[in-house]
Amino acid sequence: MRVLALWYPEGDISAPTQDTMQKMGAFIQEAVKAGVLLDTGGWDPGASATVITRKQGKVTVKDGPYTEAKEVIGGFAVMRFRTQQELVEWSTRFVNIAGNGRSIVRPIADEPLAR
Repeated sequence: MRVLALWYPEGDISAPTQDTMQKMGAFIQEAVKAGVLLDTGGWDPGASATVITRKQGKVTVKDGPYTEAKEVIGGFAVMRFRTQQELVEWSTRFVNIAGNGRSIVRPIADEPLAR
């Protein structure tokens, strides 16, 4: 199953330490080699964002940084797992490196195979 994982850091959202970056780099290399990690990236917590909303037929566009830390998404990953247990094992390893926060992992609705 393919999944999208979103990382929501808690507390200090400043740049990670060199040690954390080295550990995360090794984790990413291992996950790619194992065929688990398909894509990943992080967001600059200080960067601005554009929010596009549609409500009652009207589209609004709002620019600006997120104001609440709970809204900050620190990064994402697209991953592929064979079992729920495998998902939990790799995700637990990730959060143990990333630090305090939460990772929300949801299945991606795969497109049907071409006939």
